[in-house]
Amino acid sequence: MTSRTSQQQLYRFLEDRFTCAQACTECARACAVRASLVDPDGTEHQERVRRLGIMCAEVCDATCRVLCEEGRQDEEAIRVRVDWCRSVCLECARAFDEHPGAESAADSCRACAAACADFLETLG
Repeated sequence: MTSRTSQQQLYRFLEDRFTCAQACTECARACAVRASLVDPDGTEHQERVRRLGIMCAEVCDATCRVLCEEGRQDEEAIRVRVDWCRSVCLECARAFDEHPGAESAADSCRACAAACADFLETLG
């Protein structure tokens, strides 16, 4: 591998990591807002949507913090965290799909899941 190839791989890694962290931040915000709009004393379905929104916001926020840390990190731990975030975002997006007015939050969840998948691909 040439030095130029290594440099390109590093740039892609950093770009995908930043994109993933940014998508996590946007998703966390959208999920927190959406969860706050759901009646906590509503139906069982509404409670599920609210809980998934809160969980997704927390997972995305924690994932963003991991991705933004400067020090050496265990690549496998990052991979597990990002894959978990991707999975939670997809589950939350499906729940939001069934909740009127939550289309924008569902889109944020899907965008975050896609960014996580792209970053996982970069990790190899």
